[in-house]
Amino acid sequence: MFDNLTDRLEGVFKKLRGHGKLTEENISEAMREVRTALLEADVNLQVVKDFVAAITEKAVGQEVLTSLAPGQQVVKVVHDELVTLLGSETEPLRLDGRQPVIIMMAGLQGSGKTTTSAKLAKLLKEKGRKPFLVPADVYRPAAIEQLHVLAEQVGVPVFASTTEQSPVDIARQAVAQAEQDGLDTIIIDTAGRLHVDEKLMGELQDISSAVELSEILFVADAMTGQDAVTVADKFNTDLEITGVVLTKMEGDARGGAALSVKKVTGKPIKFAGVGESLDALEVFHPDRTASRILGMGDVLSLIEKAEKVVDEKEAKKLAGKIRKNRFTLEDFLEQIQQIKKMGNLEQLMGMVPGINKLKQLKDAPKPDEKELFKTEAIIRSMTKKERANHKIINASRRIRIAKGSGTSVQEVNRVLKSYTMMLKMMKKFQGKSVGKGGKRRKRPKGLRR
Repeated sequence: MFDNLTDRLEGVFKKLRGHGKLTEENISEAMREVRTALLEADVNLQVVKDFVAAITEKAVGQEVLTSLAPGQQVVKVVHDELVTLLGSETEPLRLDGRQPVIIMMAGLQGSGKTTTSAKLAKLLKEKGRKPFLVPADVYRPAAIEQLHVLAEQVGVPVFASTTEQSPVDIARQAVAQAEQDGLDTIIIDTAGRLHVDEKLMGELQDISSAVELSEILFVADAMTGQDAVTVADKFNTDLEITGVVLTKMEGDARGGAALSVKKVTGKPIKFAGVGESLDALEVFHPDRTASRILGMGDVLSLIEKAEKVVDEKEAKKLAGKIRKNRFTLEDFLEQIQQIKKMGNLEQLMGMVPGINKLKQLKDAPKPDEKELFKTEAIIRSMTKKERANHKIINASRRIRIAKGSGTSVQEVNRVLKSYTMMLKMMKKFQGKSVGKGGKRRKRPKGLRR
């Protein structure tokens, strides 16, 4: 989402670092470019003015101008202000107090409320909560059925509402059933409209009066930019929302909604939807997002994603295979599947520090999700014996594998070449820790366990 903004800001900072000494003049010039970059990213005008003014005030301070690396100091000032703009700290859901906790999802039609409700239920279930999905959209055709289907996929119970019921009655009855069944988190999926109107707000206010809500989450499509912020502000005025969920953050939107909504509404972004799959909902971290925007990567989120999909026992088992040079194509396939579970490949690459500079190189490789699917199809078209011993895959077998996977022999060759190169690298790495005569070298004293 922030790629264009990241490129623009990195260009500004590169110019600043090029100056041996910073002055108010070259800082002022840089801030004009930052202002333009933010406006092009569809950030609210007043937000941009306040943001640039705050940076300028700190950047021309004596502490920055007299430091050994003033260019780096300006980057730090911008990073700190971005964190503040995005909300300063991660805001968790209010899950304490009276049980069951009741969360109402609100927003316009098409913002992704129903899918986000299911994603949130899945996320809470993984954290040990007992969520209960409640379809209260009695107007949109198949909305109730959609939530039932999603609830089944997530593996959580869903309230059996009908289009003949009023949303307020649905909310009251759902709370009674949740209390009876020992469910601790109710997620109410409400109706939306194509635009804000009195009937919509009246209905949401009625639900809010009928049941004791812990959270009112406004779900906004990040692709709509400033429109999302304007609507969020209206919902907040009428409903007093407690937080925002930005959907479609994996898209090519310019990022204006994310950078404006906290400042305009005063309410934090609590979650970000980063894909279509039901596990593609992330807790929003202002500091990590600021680091991504400035091209610094996001190692913590990358580690969390890896820990979520990698089983510790399997990881140790795999390490043993690598040590014994028994890493097969079957193992290669399992690693591909784990990478796919971690999410969008381009997003993962964006979390690696410095990757943005690599992407700017003329011949820099671009992550291609399709290649992963092709590789998976090719390995799946092999027999168990072929996966266990790639050396038996001769010319005729390669033709069969290519036909079975819907690819070409050249693509099969490419996969096998990548795999054998990986084996050589692993062998080389293992060899570094082995001395003459096959004996493992002793570690230096400071590194011994």
